Amino acid sequence: MFNFSLSSTDGAARSGTLSVNGTEIGTPVFMPVGTNGTIKAVPPSMVEDEGPRLILANTYHLVLRPGTDIVASAGGIKRFSGWQHAMLTDSGGYQVFSLAKLNRITDDGVSFRSHLDGTPYLFTPEKAMEWQHAIGADLIMAFDECMPHDADHAYAEASTARTSRWAKQCIAYHNARENSSRQYLGGIVQGGLDRDLRIRSASEITAMGFPFHAIGGLSVGEGHDTMGEVLSCTAPLLPADKPRYLMGVGEVRDILMAVSYGIDMFDCVMPTRNARNGEAFTKNGVVRIRNARHAGDNGPLETGCGCYTCRNFSRAYLRHLDNAKEMLFHTLMTVHNLRFMHDLMIAIRAAIAGGTFSSFAKAFNDSFYRE
Repeated sequence: MFNFSLSSTDGAARSGTLSVNGTEIGTPVFMPVGTNGTIKAVPPSMVEDEGPRLILANTYHLVLRPGTDIVASAGGIKRFSGWQHAMLTDSGGYQVFSLAKLNRITDDGVSFRSHLDGTPYLFTPEKAMEWQHAIGADLIMAFDECMPHDADHAYAEASTARTSRWAKQCIAYHNARENSSRQYLGGIVQGGLDRDLRIRSASEITAMGFPFHAIGGLSVGEGHDTMGEVLSCTAPLLPADKPRYLMGVGEVRDILMAVSYGIDMFDCVMPTRNARNGEAFTKNGVVRIRNARHAGDNGPLETGCGCYTCRNFSRAYLRHLDNAKEMLFHTLMTVHNLRFMHDLMIAIRAAIAGGTFSSFAKAFNDSFYRE
């Protein structure tokens, strides 16, 4: 079951509910990233306790390890990982970009060697679908090419056309598969930084009948203002009655800007990765717990935060755990950032419902980036 409904709008910003296979998710929503089928350092029950009901796993990494046959034999990624709610898998297209030195791109697909052991693989649109069907996430993505933000026009045009061809192959393969009714395939709009290519890609992808759409190829070094320029011309072209997903974006100011253009879904490794590296997100900015001034601070990471970490532990204790190289440090810091991102999205939805999103976004940015 897949259903999306809007409850409030404030300008282009919108809030609503996404229902996926029995899980209801408020939108806008941030999806924590569990690359290998887990949010690093945090058991599923603790992730659930901090609020998220939709998380992401990575097809490329699960293909390499443990292999999709093992995931499928366990009953799919949710049973394999113990996650009780909704899950999305990306197609592996981003790894085509991020591991560019290991791959070769043609119109047929991407050949590459595993970054783990050098084993050769070929990613094609059909393989991306086959593997995601085996993994068994609720939401899956068409295979695309995420090009460098500084690609020249000729390459950008060829890449955008390739993504559209691959999308057609993906949706044909997916629709022909028996028992695919509980997996919902999203199409990805590409086009680099070229306005005309973005418009062309949006037109081609939205014509294919996907239940939701993503904007890819951003947050790859183009900068905040340029991202906004691309979103301003692309987001309005996506169907208003379907979810809009901005891939790989987790910076607070980028999320707030994207919501103002009508984006509903986000994902990024940044909040959890930064947590493991000693950065806690708070309404008043980033707390860098390794700073010596926290050594004797018996207060929580954030006053008023309801996460497990802030209810039970001090900054001084967290800094001690880090200095002692205790694994618990990664868990407690990650738990806090999970709650921060979840609470941010709740506050965004409330501001949209109250017609105050613009002033909320300005105030939140001013507070978060005060340093």
